[in-house]
Amino acid sequence: MQSIVAGDGAMGRAVAAALAGRGTPPLTILGMPESHSGHAQDRFRGADVLFDFSQGDAVLPNLRAATEAGVRNFVIGTTNWAADRDEAAAVLANAGASAVSSASFSLGVMLFARLVEEAARLFGPFADYDPYIVEWHRRTKADRPSGTAIELSRRLIAAHPRKQRVTQPMAHGAPAPEELDVAVIRAGSAPGMHLVGFDAPGESLEMRLTARDRSAYAAGAITAAEWLLAEPRASGFHAFDAVVDSMIVAQNKPSGTS
Repeated sequence: MQSIVAGDGAMGRAVAAALAGRGTPPLTILGMPESHSGHAQDRFRGADVLFDFSQGDAVLPNLRAATEAGVRNFVIGTTNWAADRDEAAAVLANAGASAVSSASFSLGVMLFARLVEEAARLFGPFADYDPYIVEWHRRTKADRPSGTAIELSRRLIAAHPRKQRVTQPMAHGAPAPEELDVAVIRAGSAPGMHLVGFDAPGESLEMRLTARDRSAYAAGAITAAEWLLAEPRASGFHAFDAVVDSMIVAQNKPSGTS
């Protein structure tokens, strides 16, 4: 697998290290371009896959330049680019290219999200059990709440009969009954902690996922790239859930079958 990593931050470096550990180091690791026009096409030539862990305003320019350079497979873990998603989808469609995009490429996070959905369905009918989310990341993490917390919120609200939206950042006063409160902590150097709870007058239930490092995220990103390369995929965006489903099928397949 010939790959390029866009973004030389913590996640970009983790993916590059994981690739090197598998004997397929990336052709190059790109830092942030000097302008919002993105990197030149030549920087992307020769790659089967582009891993984008850069920043929101660089995703679309990177996508344009890379597809023009012949790249047809993308793994996008960058957040804060939702406003460009429709245009990015058009770029992929026009190039016949495919991308797996996710706020998190951790298998644990994705399975945790499914547990959150099921918990919301179970606790939702009982008005005494009020859900909430707490997430804690390193002080230097720019986005708040995290992309993972946003995805957990989306799934919880979709499965919950009474919650309709997340409380606004810096909102004053108590949240409305239909609002899901999400608390954000930015302190220290923690790679990531997400807690989902349901609190009632007589008891509380909490589910917590704590990342020790970024290895699980990097491994999932590489698995997503391998999924794209394993067989022709439809052009456009694919959810990491599809990759997770294929992993579950592979794990459940009886030994000795192909």
